[in-house]
Amino acid sequence: MNTQIPASAAPLISTKNAGIEDARRSVKFHSSVWGDYFLAYNSHLTDVLTHEEKEHQRLKEEVKKLLEAVPDDSLHKLDIIDAIQRLGVGHYFETEIEKSLRYIYDTCHESCGKQESNLHITALRFRLLRQQGHYVSCADIFNKFKDRQGKFDESLISNLQGLLSLYEAAQFRAFGEETLEEALKYTVTQLDSVVFHVSDSVSAQVREALEFPIHKTMTRLGARKFLSIYQEDETRNDKLLDFARLDFNLLQKMYQKELYEITRWWKALEFENKLPFARDRLVECYSWALGVYYEPQYSHGRKMLAKVVAMISVIDDIYDVYGTLDELTLLLDAIERWDPSLVDQLPSYMKYYYKALLDVYVEIEEELEKTGKSSLVHYVIEEKKRLVRAYFQEAKWEYSGYIPTLEEYMKVGKPSGTYILFSSVSLTAIAELVSKEAFEWVASDPLILQGSEIIGRLMNDLVGFGFEQEISAVGCYMNQNSGASKEEAFAEIQTQVTNAWKVLNQECLRPTAVPMAFLKQVIVNLARVSHIMYKDLDAYTHSAEKLKDIITLLLVQPVAIP
Repeated sequence: MNTQIPASAAPLISTKNAGIEDARRSVKFHSSVWGDYFLAYNSHLTDVLTHEEKEHQRLKEEVKKLLEAVPDDSLHKLDIIDAIQRLGVGHYFETEIEKSLRYIYDTCHESCGKQESNLHITALRFRLLRQQGHYVSCADIFNKFKDRQGKFDESLISNLQGLLSLYEAAQFRAFGEETLEEALKYTVTQLDSVVFHVSDSVSAQVREALEFPIHKTMTRLGARKFLSIYQEDETRNDKLLDFARLDFNLLQKMYQKELYEITRWWKALEFENKLPFARDRLVECYSWALGVYYEPQYSHGRKMLAKVVAMISVIDDIYDVYGTLDELTLLLDAIERWDPSLVDQLPSYMKYYYKALLDVYVEIEEELEKTGKSSLVHYVIEEKKRLVRAYFQEAKWEYSGYIPTLEEYMKVGKPSGTYILFSSVSLTAIAELVSKEAFEWVASDPLILQGSEIIGRLMNDLVGFGFEQEISAVGCYMNQNSGASKEEAFAEIQTQVTNAWKVLNQECLRPTAVPMAFLKQVIVNLARVSHIMYKDLDAYTHSAEKLKDIITLLLVQPVAIP
């Protein structure tokens, strides 16, 4: 495995002070983990057979009947809804789940207020309602589990299922919810100690929850891992399990076909040879898009978003790795003017990129044209320009040796984190939400979107510090607060990440400024992808490590069906 420092560690050098070749960074990224692998997934391997479609439809109807048969006032209904959602098939039953949870919410003032002794049910109900955007007071329902001193009762220590459920519920805390803050500290402490006294399988489940709680896990990855847990659950429903297994495998075939198509596109660009300094991470870019929306109706959206992510990855490396300041100025100007005739004014390696970039946005425009809204591509293009302006500002800071304050840095670092652009591109694929007002809402950089941006930007900076010498939030904080240690800077940055999750939680409570589907499906999902990509290491850049295993689970290995 290539263990060299990421190329962005090198300082930007202007051709005014050095020869062009001296200005190029020499550090290289490791080559693609996947190469031509997904070109093997032609129609023969990815076609869904007729009997599979029929079985899928039959099992879906069976699960729907099961869901409707369980009364909404039954505690078992909560477990069924939770299993359906965690198995990644909740999108098939959105109407039924919304109806049930609305009933549970409307009657919660009666049921939630009871002196219920089942911590698991209480915490599960709270989490499911918060996930759906319904506000329920945490103090009203969790204080019953505290002792006379106001601390969570020691008797709960032996209730592993209840502790896990309370821990997962605490992930949805908003600002000022001290009961959930206490619940998180209490459960983390207890779960940390439990792992040494339970079976290996239970210990693994607890460790997984501590690292990747449900709320911060990509839906598809969470589903794959929960399948292994659910099949060992004695209370499982076999019809639901069979449906989830088959559905996972059929969707995996769809993803493989999509990867076949975009791999052909990527190979035709020949960036591997024409821009060899850039990270070759197409499959990883696709996994980012898969984290945003995995449902079958968003096939085209996934492919388009994956292409946009790939193009962003390349231009990020142009600005961080290869381009001189003079060249970067030319590229910024070309993107600001967005004119194909400008291609000849660019250095040869930039010409390849610029032409491919414009072609991708023509594809987006053509897709919008299907709904008569091609003019809205203007908003997506403007977000690309905003991103490149941010990249250029960071390059100028590097060139001049200026270290901004943390506040100055974040004004640039949030848009350079790419999530405003990702949100705008993602919106184009959700036909029922596409409108001028929706794009303007994204462009206004609303509070919830800022929360997702902060999570992505700061988690990236935390794992990059010490390996990347470029300007980052950690370095800006240490420089601004003379004498601050690395540990103090990390603690402050991590606090900001934690608070950003609270912003997301708060802004997803009803009533919301825009449809809940967009908030959860795009903005919150982007934050979840950040948690996967930047938890403990830069899994995107160093994709031969953790991310390779995740992609294998999601896109290569089907679920075993007995």
